[in-house]
Amino acid sequence: MTTPVRRHRGGAVQDRPVGWARNPLTEFDQLLSEMSGLIESTVGGAAPAVAWTPLADVTESDDAFHIEIDLPGVKSKDIDVQANGPELVVTGEIKEKERKGVLRRSTRRTGAFEYRLRLPGEVDTEKVNAQMSDGVLTITVPKAEVAKPRHVEISETSESTGSSG
Repeated sequence: MTTPVRRHRGGAVQDRPVGWARNPLTEFDQLLSEMSGLIESTVGGAAPAVAWTPLADVTESDDAFHIEIDLPGVKSKDIDVQANGPELVVTGEIKEKERKGVLRRSTRRTGAFEYRLRLPGEVDTEKVNAQMSDGVLTITVPKAEVAKPRHVEISETSESTGSSG
């Protein structure tokens, strides 16, 4: 079976198969955003605002979970981070800039955003740390003492080969 390829308007074949190196969730998110914009334009902005989810990476080390959320152009005062047990909720809003002239195209996200994450295991919500640098919000959620892995040493015991009679 051959893999489908996408042709450009001039009939030239694109060298990558359709869907290659793409994230289908990103495309779905873009489609949802475009549909939301279409509804807003037809209804006149009366549609309820739906919070969008920013892109993020979550990594785990032996002692903590590390979350990096892309929020370019957002000030730390416009972000709210809440840790409630194993759930982390980051909310905020990117306000539309006032522009002069006619806006021909806009692909930047604006409006309310919300990022929710349920962390596995026990975490120490009292020691959660959040820092904003270069448009990336970095949150460190330490693991609770009981949840941290502990290395157990194995001791050698010499077996006595005593004779039994």
